[in-house]
Amino acid sequence: MKIAIIGLGLIGGSLALEFGKNHSIYGIDNNLEHQKKALKLGLVKEIISLDNISKMDVIVIAVPVNIAHKLTLQVLDLINEDTLVFDVGSTKEVICTEVENHPKRKNFIATHPIAGTEFSGPNAAITNLFTKKVNIICEQNLTDKKQLEKLITLLKPLNMRLVFINSAAQHDKHIAYVSHLSHISSFMLGKTVLEIEKEEKNIFNMAGSGFASTVRLAKSSPKTWTPILLQNKKHIINSLDEYISNLQDFRKQLQNNSDKEIFNTIKSTNHISKVLKN
Repeated sequence: MKIAIIGLGLIGGSLALEFGKNHSIYGIDNNLEHQKKALKLGLVKEIISLDNISKMDVIVIAVPVNIAHKLTLQVLDLINEDTLVFDVGSTKEVICTEVENHPKRKNFIATHPIAGTEFSGPNAAITNLFTKKVNIICEQNLTDKKQLEKLITLLKPLNMRLVFINSAAQHDKHIAYVSHLSHISSFMLGKTVLEIEKEEKNIFNMAGSGFASTVRLAKSSPKTWTPILLQNKKHIINSLDEYISNLQDFRKQLQNNSDKEIFNTIKSTNHISKVLKN
């Protein structure tokens, strides 16, 4: 198949590497440096313009979420009747609402591969990024069954676990906790330590693997994450309120030397290890 990937960053580039094993990959990106790097790295066969997408069998929308919904409408206007279009954004409610009345809504699938690293751009693209990761598919009932089957067949070699959620709003609510809050925690931990470092010059010499793993996400691109956080702010604010409440409770336990409460809080939270195994 001919596959066009719009947005040649980490996710788009990594999909290009995977799909390129069996298909012809064409790239679209408004960043000239990204175009050059994608060609040099062999991520894509050719750089094309939106005018050429009517010739494609599959279109992947892998751009920041603040522009993905408008771009998807533009793409749906240009494709032929048999073309599959899917996005890979971290939020789903806005894009699903935007396309719900489009005549070619049946050609579109809202997906969210929960995979990534703290790096960005074409150089960040890697093979096996998606192996054994979850890929959420939203509102599959609004997509033509043949298009859904085409996507499932396309994704099968990536060895991902597909999870179907009927409601885009429910996706955004849940992902605010398991993904977006994690990034905010990492950003704020990094910010806090950087502020302390102004006074304590040797603090990073004491940083161990626990700090490194916790703050890893703080290296993530602000161009990617600012629009994600703003677009999902309703659910993120709710998750932050609960998180802050838990932090305040834990602070009180420490302040009151409540060793039993601290022990029980940590012990009950250890249950997360069993949850993550499922």
